[in-house]
Amino acid sequence: MILFESERLLVQPYSAADGDAFFRFHGDAEVMRYIRAPKTREQTDAFLQENLQFYLEHPGIGRFAVIEKAKGEYIGSFSLLPLEDTVNYHLGYGFLQRAWGKGYATELVATSINYAFQTIKRDVIMAITLPQHVASQKVLVKAGFVESGTIIQEGENLKLFCLQQKKSSLP
Repeated sequence: MILFESERLLVQPYSAADGDAFFRFHGDAEVMRYIRAPKTREQTDAFLQENLQFYLEHPGIGRFAVIEKAKGEYIGSFSLLPLEDTVNYHLGYGFLQRAWGKGYATELVATSINYAFQTIKRDVIMAITLPQHVASQKVLVKAGFVESGTIIQEGENLKLFCLQQKKSSLP
């Protein structure tokens, strides 16, 4: 099942067969630099199972595989998850190193906005970044997000970005 797609990317749920790809992403210290501490294979296998269970309890949101259409290869992860202690959702993304610098983040974020607003029926989408993750902040601003202060999540002081759905003036 494809959640949504862009010109070059497919976003779809992970499956139990995605353990190797999940580990390549979550086990790479450089990929995880602005996300969380890298995980061991055992930890990523357990984390994958948690994510598969999350799909059952929260249809349409969670962590998802990003596939490069041209080669049909896994290149990263997209997430749409509840923001701690709020009713809002935040999006997140990351890519394997071989996919860096190709404009995939900008493409993914731009496409995910419609999914969050239209399919998941959110009026506001949030995003959070470490203060030093300037590249990700530029992607968010380019997609229309506005820096909206700071927030503490999982003990980290993070920059908060918000995007409000534009209301149509048509009746």
